[in-house]
Amino acid sequence: MSATAPRPRHARTGDRILTIWSIAVFAFLFLPIVVIIASSFNAGRLLVAWDGFSLEPFAALVEKPVVRDAVMVSLRTGLVAAVIASLIGTLAGIAMARRPGRWVWWFLGLLLLVSVTPEIVDAIALLPWMVFLGQDLGMTAFNDGTVRLVIGHSLFSIAIVSYIVRARLIGQDARLEEASADLYATPVRTFRRVTLPLAMPAVLAGFLLSFTLSLDNTVVSAFVQVSGTTPWPVYVLSSLRSGLRPEIAAVSTVMLVLTLVALGLVALVLKRAGDSATEIARTMAGG
Repeated sequence: MSATAPRPRHARTGDRILTIWSIAVFAFLFLPIVVIIASSFNAGRLLVAWDGFSLEPFAALVEKPVVRDAVMVSLRTGLVAAVIASLIGTLAGIAMARRPGRWVWWFLGLLLLVSVTPEIVDAIALLPWMVFLGQDLGMTAFNDGTVRLVIGHSLFSIAIVSYIVRARLIGQDARLEEASADLYATPVRTFRRVTLPLAMPAVLAGFLLSFTLSLDNTVVSAFVQVSGTTPWPVYVLSSLRSGLRPEIAAVSTVMLVLTLVALGLVALVLKRAGDSATEIARTMAGG
């Protein structure tokens, strides 16, 4: 049995360079996040000056009404927007997977347009449209800040949920639904007992992703929000004028944990549904 031939010296050097480069890239990407997490325990008044370790910044979630209200607006908006996006996106994804035709490619093109359109364009388009509906046409619901935020946050999320649900059902055997129809089940019963359970992992994944995307929405929120319904990202943006304080880093750390938990739940739901790592990645990418 012959021994494995040693690798050429230049190959080993290339491996070392690649390893060092990979570490540098990961450090560049994640060190700022580590700094923010560390800064959330700063006892000082501003982030730029470390005055010792303290848990006081996290108390701002309870003690400071302006911080608490901004966080609650973001959470409330994220949940409602995720529900709406899941309902509409699920129906759209099922239709594209189970009713194929030329219309699907046109519809996918429209969803892609929604996905790739810069947020600033969406924000500029939404603001005058909501003002027109709320003030000129007298639809007072569009003057409500929460309604505006939910609509703005739902647009992108609906496209994401549609992609994920379609990708999930494309990989499932449609003959299960055909068998249900052969057994004289009504379309509604087939949808409730067969189609929806097949799509449910993707629906839950889309819901959680929609929620996390809503927490991060800054540009659209800054345009459509009204006084009294300022979400957390807009509050942070406005705080730049007076300097970032440790409580901003603390709440951002909490938001980061919520995002990581949501993404972990997405992977767990898909894994429990029997998907492999490759299938999970494909489903979450909508491919």
